[in-house]
Amino acid sequence: MTKATEVTGDLSPGVIPRSPIAKTRLFFKLHWHRGAPGQATPDWVLNFCYGMWLAAFAFKLVGSSWDMSWHFMWLRDDLAPPHLINTVGTVIIMVLVAIHSYTGMGADRRSLRLMQVGLVVFLIAAPLDVINHRVNGLDLTAWSPSHMMLYIGTGIMQAGVIIGWLKYAKPGRTRTGVLIGLWAFFLENTFFPNGQQEYGILGLRAWERGAPEAEPELLNFAANQIGHPVDRVAVEHFTMPIADWVYPLWGIGVMALIFALARYTTGFRWAGTTVAAAYLAYRLVMWPLLLGMGFPISTVPFYLLAVGLAVDLAFRIGRGHPLLTAGTGALLVTAFGYGMLWVQSQFRPWILGDAHTESAPPVAYWTAAVCLVGVGALWAAAGPGTRAVDSLLAKRRVTAS
Repeated sequence: MTKATEVTGDLSPGVIPRSPIAKTRLFFKLHWHRGAPGQATPDWVLNFCYGMWLAAFAFKLVGSSWDMSWHFMWLRDDLAPPHLINTVGTVIIMVLVAIHSYTGMGADRRSLRLMQVGLVVFLIAAPLDVINHRVNGLDLTAWSPSHMMLYIGTGIMQAGVIIGWLKYAKPGRTRTGVLIGLWAFFLENTFFPNGQQEYGILGLRAWERGAPEAEPELLNFAANQIGHPVDRVAVEHFTMPIADWVYPLWGIGVMALIFALARYTTGFRWAGTTVAAAYLAYRLVMWPLLLGMGFPISTVPFYLLAVGLAVDLAFRIGRGHPLLTAGTGALLVTAFGYGMLWVQSQFRPWILGDAHTESAPPVAYWTAAVCLVGVGALWAAAGPGTRAVDSLLAKRRVTAS
């Protein structure tokens, strides 16, 4: 029995060490041998592996959040602490992808390919971003091509991790909880470019009231890029270079589709609301930390909670009818999302009066019509694709039984 246990790694809970280092040693002792994707994976190995994925994404989350704030204050970013924190997460991911690839454990062919492709895209984008900075100077927008490649690479990796966990984890609270966490990270990575407007509007207002957050070197650099003195035009070009229609469409329309995917894959009736709440809780923790360290702060997208709630209510109203769910979802998401975003934008005049600040970025409200049509069409079009998810879940239930 002992010999068989050493080969399979099917250990009793009392034998599994608690220390991550000890677990890592045990894993390499028992399982470090080559295998095709889809190898049988003991529960403790699966849970430990995906727990490390969550830890890796957490490092990248903290690093990227601080990095966004950093670039609204400092021009220099070589070996900046936010980059180093992000690199820790990237190194953990590289190790995890290598383990999945070599042993074939904890991932099938599809999820493994997504992890690998996402990592390759990210690793290509990182030096391209550095080269871009060296040749063209600091990239002053979160929406640039090299930055978008970083988000896309991370998103592809996260999709692979979600698919892998969805396929191999046993139904239960742990499975649902990890899925909620993974979707929260996926949401943050996708939402991240909207931070340009959330930090930017406060940066612009700070300059207007005579207390600029950015160092003079950064302001001079931004002004020189467009051949201007350091005036409001130059500062606005640096802080708010994105059109007002982008923020609501991305923050409401695209995030609603992510909430819908989270609700569908988890089966948890309040998944959208929970994912939104988890992300907002993180933003509310980072806000005072950045403020306390003297770094620029942003507006917080509280309206996301209304968008997540709208998605959950749509699933309850639709009750398994895809077109009804999609149509109801589009109506509720548009009404709740734009309504709450408008209310949030009024916090400044209602609560702070004439204070020279803002509680939300500028919004082009005519985009509500685009959001209504777009979310409805894309949500309905996603219906056929859910059959693959249904098939995956059905196979998982058969395997578990």
